[in-house]
Amino acid sequence: MTAAPEGTRACPKLELHVHLEGTIRAETVLRLARRHGVPLDAKKPEDLGELLQFRDFDNFIEVFLVVTGVLLHEDDFRTILVEYAEEAASHGAVYLEGIFSPAQAVRRGVGWDEVFGGYCDGIQEARELHGIEVRLTPDVTRSFPVEIGEEVARYSVAYRDRGVVGLGLGGYEAEFPPEPFADVFRIAREGGLGSVPHAGEVAGPESVRGALEALHADRIRHGLAAVEDPGLMQDLIDRGIVLDVCPTSNLLTGVVATMGEHPLKGLIEAGVSCSVSTDDPAFFNTDLTREVDAAWSLGLHPRDAFAAGLAGALCDDETRARVRAAGEAFDWDSL
Repeated sequence: MTAAPEGTRACPKLELHVHLEGTIRAETVLRLARRHGVPLDAKKPEDLGELLQFRDFDNFIEVFLVVTGVLLHEDDFRTILVEYAEEAASHGAVYLEGIFSPAQAVRRGVGWDEVFGGYCDGIQEARELHGIEVRLTPDVTRSFPVEIGEEVARYSVAYRDRGVVGLGLGGYEAEFPPEPFADVFRIAREGGLGSVPHAGEVAGPESVRGALEALHADRIRHGLAAVEDPGLMQDLIDRGIVLDVCPTSNLLTGVVATMGEHPLKGLIEAGVSCSVSTDDPAFFNTDLTREVDAAWSLGLHPRDAFAAGLAGALCDDETRARVRAAGEAFDWDSL
């Protein structure tokens, strides 16, 4: 790898793959836990840092569920969206698509409308306070019954006019392939939403292929396993599919052994379009600038990451034009 130059924090960025529950600040976790009477094995932010340490992907999911258990009220969801909008904007983000897992919150006893309403309430506040456009792409949880996924899809369509633009699929990819969720994504597609499933992170090329064929993916979250199949990479190129790559996440969850072995290099050399995101920045101790720098060290120039993000974004034409203008106004040669 080669080192990324200084100054990338200032360049405009899009982030298309960030779990809003995974952006929650330690102070916010502790404050909400006290407010809602949620027991945690942590009293100070430093204690929470130790709690957030994880061993592998499965353990990461376990820790993720413990921490997000403090999100129990409509205003909690608004709060974390606006807080992350401030963080992302400080790293040059002009547009982001936030992921959240509504069925996880509903299982904790929160109402569907509280979850969706809270996140949607944060969109305008984020724009007014931090000048960033936020859209939402809720995740269907793979390990939950398909019927619950259908409910997620219906609520997502119902909130389309308030900023929901797509439907995702997340969770235990290796154990739950995409094909059983075809009807779930048909509901979303017929309701005017894009398809943005996770695939090819911890499962092979067949997962990416299934997301394309069964779920009619408009974009793929991760998609790293495509590098193993030249024909699949060519298919991604021909379809104009953007992969949302999260380098630090892939390293810390053990998807790749070292950053130098990250598949991003092979993907971009083949001509696959890749955007850059943080995934769960609070858990991985990262930010958007660090991820752009990591991607640049693997050969993806920030200008190209921005262009891929713009191509993959699910926003309306008016928003896309404003985002494009931010990219055109920046002197990329100054990096």
